[in-house]
Amino acid sequence: MLGLKLPTDPRWVNLAEKDLVDILTDHAYCEQKAATYCISLIQRFPEKFELVRELAPIVTEEWGHFRMVLKELDKRNLKLGYQRKDEYVNKLRAFVKTGGSRDDQLLEHLLVCALIEARSCERFRLLSLHIAEEDLKEFYHKFMVSEAGHYRLFIDLAKTYCGEEKVKIRWQEYLAHEAEILKNMELRGDRMH
Repeated sequence: MLGLKLPTDPRWVNLAEKDLVDILTDHAYCEQKAATYCISLIQRFPEKFELVRELAPIVTEEWGHFRMVLKELDKRNLKLGYQRKDEYVNKLRAFVKTGGSRDDQLLEHLLVCALIEARSCERFRLLSLHIAEEDLKEFYHKFMVSEAGHYRLFIDLAKTYCGEEKVKIRWQEYLAHEAEILKNMELRGDRMH
């Protein structure tokens, strides 16, 4: 369903569960950044009524996810660490075409969001299936379902504003680029991406 060209190395789950504070911290900040980015899209494209209407509840949902991860940290007597640079997201954003029409710019932003959500969904699925702790399997399953919906929403919004064919072509370019990013990145268990 997600169309990702390169699956996550299965060893990632083993690395992630070795130090839960790091993966939970990174997860928390990913949720916080997702909420913030949806706000920035609303501010940047207020004339896109459907986008505003659809993203407003996502802001609330993502912030709720941030709070859920904080609660999980608290439950384990762990403290939220510091935010780190997200090499994966920065490399995706470097692929964004600049210029063009407002709809062209919107397409780029929506596809970056869709790809981040797709990769997050794939990784939450791996955690929900393979992490040793049963409580965390259920915890991550909820996030997997949510991210799948967000991925679809961003793709659907892109099609609404930019047309299905244009989205299809550019989405394939993003998927190929994302696979190259992952191929050349060190496998780390302290990051969601």
